[in-house]
Amino acid sequence: MAPKSSPWGQVFSVWEKAVREKSGGNLELQFFYNGGDEGAMVDKMKAGQLDGVVVTAAGLSKIHPPVLALQMPGLFTTWEKLDKARDAMAADFDKAFADAGFRVLGWCDVGSVHLMSKGFAVRSPDNIKGKKPYTRRDDAIQPALFKVIGGVSPVALNVPEVSPNLDKGAINIMNVPALEAEQRQWASKFDHIVDDTSALAIGAIVVSSKRLDALPADLRSILTDTGKISAAALTKRVRSEDDASYGRIKSRMTVITLTAAEKAKWDKVFKQTRQRLAQDTFSPSLVTKLEGLAK
Repeated sequence: MAPKSSPWGQVFSVWEKAVREKSGGNLELQFFYNGGDEGAMVDKMKAGQLDGVVVTAAGLSKIHPPVLALQMPGLFTTWEKLDKARDAMAADFDKAFADAGFRVLGWCDVGSVHLMSKGFAVRSPDNIKGKKPYTRRDDAIQPALFKVIGGVSPVALNVPEVSPNLDKGAINIMNVPALEAEQRQWASKFDHIVDDTSALAIGAIVVSSKRLDALPADLRSILTDTGKISAAALTKRVRSEDDASYGRIKSRMTVITLTAAEKAKWDKVFKQTRQRLAQDTFSPSLVTKLEGLAK
């Protein structure tokens, strides 16, 4: 979904060049930017219309739904803990993707999720009641959070629909990484931001196993090796640029620093949300395992 001028696009341009040079022009990558519906992109990959996708957890969940559990609210709020948990789950995730006919070339991140609002401060879950938060159509977590809070009617949209709905005031709350909010020009539509990180947004580079296996061994190695390097470079860059974006955003917004009592209210809602997700979205054992890895 990223623009070509974004950090993602810049890293992928270097990846394209590396593959072309290392293969002597025998293998080339072509990226299509500004994609809208990640589910549709995954479907095109399954149908053989695309050889790979770079998607967030929402798109990954269309291949293996449990991946989305890494973004449950209040679970992983530091990159160190997320990396530890993702490493611990790597074998399970890799097998699940392989069984579905895909290969993860590398994990890459989107940023730290902060709550932004327009015209009012959000200090506790009750402040969201009666408001209009945005949620992605393909996300299972945010709707569960708003159901736990109660009295909230989220606005479900695909990413391309967000900007026009922000312009007409149909959305006034959003949980989003600072870098994404800047890249999509959403940040300028909000005036309050919560300092605390509620989750870490993730993604990955995924390719079709069938397409990958059809390549000669030398070209397959070039693609997988450079893909891994590109994912690592992107992870480092995105985390750094997300921090910088947050610094710019909070310099012009009202920053909400939660008190201990307010944090306790959010922690309670986040735990209730995870319990709800363990009942109808993820397996109870997975939720318990991830909660243990988050400690």
